[in-house]
Amino acid sequence: MEYLSTRGGCSGQRFEEVLLTGLAPDGGLFVPNELPRLDSAELRKLRGLPYAELAFRIASLFTDDAFPEDALGSMIGESYAGFSHPELAPLTRLGEGEYLLELFHGPTLAFKDFALQVLGRMLDHVLVRQGRRVLILGATSGDTGSAALEGCRHSGQVDICILHPHGKVSEVQRKQMTTTPGGNVRNLAVEGSFDDCQRLVKAAFADQSFLPSGRQLVAVNSINWARIVMQVVYYFHAALQLGAPRQAVSFAVPTGNFGDIYAGYLARQMGLPVDRLIVATNENDILHRCISRNEYVTAPLRHTLSPSMDILISSNFERYLFELFHRDSAALADFLTSGAEQGASLPPDRWRAMGEVFASASTDDAGTCATIAEVWREHGVLLDPHSAVGVRAARECRGSAKTPVICLATAHPAKFAGAITAAGLAAPELPRRLQEQFRLPERFTVIDKDLNQLKGLLCEFAT
Repeated sequence: MEYLSTRGGCSGQRFEEVLLTGLAPDGGLFVPNELPRLDSAELRKLRGLPYAELAFRIASLFTDDAFPEDALGSMIGESYAGFSHPELAPLTRLGEGEYLLELFHGPTLAFKDFALQVLGRMLDHVLVRQGRRVLILGATSGDTGSAALEGCRHSGQVDICILHPHGKVSEVQRKQMTTTPGGNVRNLAVEGSFDDCQRLVKAAFADQSFLPSGRQLVAVNSINWARIVMQVVYYFHAALQLGAPRQAVSFAVPTGNFGDIYAGYLARQMGLPVDRLIVATNENDILHRCISRNEYVTAPLRHTLSPSMDILISSNFERYLFELFHRDSAALADFLTSGAEQGASLPPDRWRAMGEVFASASTDDAGTCATIAEVWREHGVLLDPHSAVGVRAARECRGSAKTPVICLATAHPAKFAGAITAAGLAAPELPRRLQEQFRLPERFTVIDKDLNQLKGLLCEFAT
């Protein structure tokens, strides 16, 4: 399998190159030249497989000869061995045709563990073989950072630096990052928003001449294709449990950077019978406004009880737009040039095509708290605020009652105690593992949203 950039300036890339590059040299995002397709007979063969075996089957469709089969299988098995639930991603029934896919049983209690535990091992395998060392650079709105640090802190081939918006992640999210042990770990708290962090990261990737000779940056954000691949798996896992390919399902996904729901879109394009993909947003609702009324324009950032979704520009939306514009890089560039800051609209036929795949809804903090309280009262299930946004959107956009809807529960509620108490419930207790970790001292540096300052620090880290 070969990969190309959404911006049209880089093609013929292999998985190993895409893994190490992250952002394409032309500023675009990598996608496969051609997506693998699975027919009904092939889908039936996947039913009943243990999660790790299913992950191996799906991932191997994208990794071609980057890893020997036994190595890839071992990496996936080792990545998921430390999860706290034997099913890894269990389904919980909430009501008639309504399910919760629990994706928070990994080491950092968030869905990011499914991809980043594997990504760290993939990088190690490739870098050991090449005899290289790299600097991983990422931006986080909360959960990516801790999952990336946990997945890479044991690596002898990488240094890792994560940017987060200072004072704009939950206390638990911050401590998960800043108490992560390891001499190769760095945390930078940026005086600004997640979008500011994301802009700094992209700018650093665009010109890496400041790094010492022989060093390069590697991405762990969802712009890295390997992360998307590993997230595709749990869509297959959940749908197959509920009767696919005979039974179609819908998914409701709390959406920040569009990576998680884009993985669901890929699963659909690969042949999984998905009826609706429901984009669930908080008050930072540019995606909802684009899908529901063809209005792609930013609004002032609002800080909410679901901070991982406090994002104005969703990087992975570009990957979907590339497909929506029939892989016409010039048309995509025209749309992106108009820009979300000035405001843009899709051509009417493309907007209608988007509506055939995606539905959307947004909710404010009051709606989030109401849903947390409602689900607890009705089912005895405690939701984190992001998952609550997803459940609320599912109930608004479900469509046919005959089609089951699966809501992605993306984080453990203990990570967002403030939202739980705001909903009128008692704060959940932190798992013992986190209690022990949080006794360690915090380590982070506060910086301005200044590219030169960031480059200077990265150069020191990479030396």
